[in-house]
Amino acid sequence: MRVYKQLVLYSILIEFNSIQIAMAQSVPPGDIQTQPNAKIVFNAPYDDKHTYHIKVINSSARRIGYGIKTTNMKRLGVDPPCGVLDPKEAVLLAVSCDAFAFGQEDTNNDRITVEWTNTPDGAAKQFRREWFQGDGMVRRKNLPIEYNP
Repeated sequence: MRVYKQLVLYSILIEFNSIQIAMAQSVPPGDIQTQPNAKIVFNAPYDDKHTYHIKVINSSARRIGYGIKTTNMKRLGVDPPCGVLDPKEAVLLAVSCDAFAFGQEDTNNDRITVEWTNTPDGAAKQFRREWFQGDGMVRRKNLPIEYNP
């Protein structure tokens, strides 16, 4: 009987967490700001690793989870790649560009994308990938990468 009660409580906890996620995701995520706002610029020479810092600010009134994607994982990296921001909180991201043969590789579509969504009410301030899965609304902001010769 004790095991049965634990299973029932566990099932209720899972259902409660699912409802929390669904409720948080029924409200569209607010805005973020990035500094710089529109693009990231790297300057030659490209025979060594470059790092550019960008700031991401949660301008909304709700806690958000964010994740960073890139179109070229071999050349571009972001640290930290994901996290949680309280309202009005900011994080500084290090965008790195590894050495490459400029002019010999296609760089036209290089960009990073910031994705964010509301976190469930009462959730711990720890990033969870499942916030981005399912029916919840995820917003995106693209930051193209420009390479100066």
